[in-house]
Amino acid sequence: MEAVDTVCLIGRVLERCPQGLLLCDCCTGQRVMVRTDQACRFCPGDLVRVAYSGAMTRSLPPQITALEIPCVCGRN
Repeated sequence: MEAVDTVCLIGRVLERCPQGLLLCDCCTGQRVMVRTDQACRFCPGDLVRVAYSGAMTRSLPPQITALEIPCVCGRN
């Protein structure tokens, strides 16, 4: 099996959407749409770490597809 390189983004959940989560990237302050079928697990204010392939669209906001998305810290 071939190893797959991943990139991580740490961000604060701004909004839960039908197709995923809108995050604010903690490093850049940029809004990023994260496509995930696990969006219902998170709430605005949660801090999450998103593992993704490194591919990001050039749309506004940019979009990525989560490979893994654990919660780092709840909103409280």
